[in-house]
Amino acid sequence: MRIRSTTVLGVRHNGQIALGADGQATMDKHVAKSNVRKVRKLHEGKVVTGFAGSTADAFMLLDKFEEKLGGYGGQLRRAAIELAKEWRKDQYLRKLEAMMVVCDKDELLIIAGTGDVLEPDYDVAAIGSGAMYAQAAALALKKHAPHLTARQMVEEALHIAADICIYTNHNLMIEQPE
Repeated sequence: MRIRSTTVLGVRHNGQIALGADGQATMDKHVAKSNVRKVRKLHEGKVVTGFAGSTADAFMLLDKFEEKLGGYGGQLRRAAIELAKEWRKDQYLRKLEAMMVVCDKDELLIIAGTGDVLEPDYDVAAIGSGAMYAQAAALALKKHAPHLTARQMVEEALHIAADICIYTNHNLMIEQPE
């Protein structure tokens, strides 16, 4: 059986960044767990990460990313690039099935196993099964509800995704970098 999940969404808006995820993990045709914690704070709360994909793979990447952050003095972009390079080169890491969205107070990035570090268009980063629903909702909120905070946009967009995507639920965790 294949474990499916999740929806992770990051939004940068009006000088703020928020990153959130739902809590659902689905195995085949049933919900295996409804309150998975897919968002983590690292580097004394200055960096927030969210992951999608195989849980064990995501935790391995999270550990590697935290190691890179420490090695590069908390420089988000540099740590992300170094992780992506190692992920691409290392024979074992290449087999990992996961993606990450990472942010600090200034930057929002997507890290993929293909060696890509992407700075998303329109300051909206989304990964996982419900990514396109959450991204579409966040883009609409940025355009039509600019008075909302980044956190409010992430929350509302994830709720919209949960209403549409069977692999996304309403048990949300949203964090902001310190």
